[in-house]
Amino acid sequence: MAVATAQPQEIEVIPSRWARAWNALGKFIMTKPLGAVGGAIIFVMILAAVFAPQIAPYDPYELNQSLQFGPPSISHPFGTDEFGRDLFTRIIYGAKIALIIGFSASFLGATGGAIVGVVSAYMGGRTDLIIQRIVDILLAFPLLILALAIASVLGRSTINLVIAIAIPVIPRTARIVRSSALSAKELVYVEAARAVGSTHVRVMFRHIIPNIMAPYLIILTAQLGSAILTEASLSFLGLGQAEPEPSWGLMLSGGAPLYAEKAPWVAIFPGVAISLAVFGFNLLGDSLRDALDPRLRGRS
Repeated sequence: MAVATAQPQEIEVIPSRWARAWNALGKFIMTKPLGAVGGAIIFVMILAAVFAPQIAPYDPYELNQSLQFGPPSISHPFGTDEFGRDLFTRIIYGAKIALIIGFSASFLGATGGAIVGVVSAYMGGRTDLIIQRIVDILLAFPLLILALAIASVLGRSTINLVIAIAIPVIPRTARIVRSSALSAKELVYVEAARAVGSTHVRVMFRHIIPNIMAPYLIILTAQLGSAILTEASLSFLGLGQAEPEPSWGLMLSGGAPLYAEKAPWVAIFPGVAISLAVFGFNLLGDSLRDALDPRLRGRS
């Protein structure tokens, strides 16, 4: 009498959350190499901001007139400025200021713009008409000009600088998010939620906002580079950070234009830092747009 033997069953291995994250990261690097380069630049910038006290060889506020306009050397890789301060140290500490102001302004502006766009699309009618005309008025001004006007009215402080940079981002985000919210508004489960008596706030936050997260993340990432550049521009014009804060834009103002021939490194290295930061965020933002926008997924 033959005895039936049980066949061993294959156990399906479900990858962990970390494994899925690493796989997604590897796929992103392979398919979007330029985005990976941008992400690497941003990662280095974040490391410099977080570990500035450990990385920087000097105190960013330490004055030494005997080292005034010292050229790049082994002890001072980027040279020194008009007060004898080490530029390499100040650029590292400047990454922290750029990231804090850039992230804060972009998050506030993109989040506020997303809420305005969703409310405009969902409410429709006269509400949508009034909101969109206000958005049109704000969009008529270039971002830097509007930020400059707001900063000059509010005054010179870090909080006011964040507000001045965030407000011009709101209409740009609202216009893009509104188009996505108009499509989400017509989805079946949104209509069902409204039919069963869900409040407007619940429908917007529970059913519409999750559907506009892709454009929101794209705008948030893309505006980070613009926010850093705007902060540097306002500091250069005297409406941003004040001495002795190690702001990249502030390093370009003051002595840099006056001593461009005598000590060009005073302007070159802060300018390179600003350019790399903006370049990195733009590369990452473009790659995220290509990856998250369903209309662009097939083009790569």
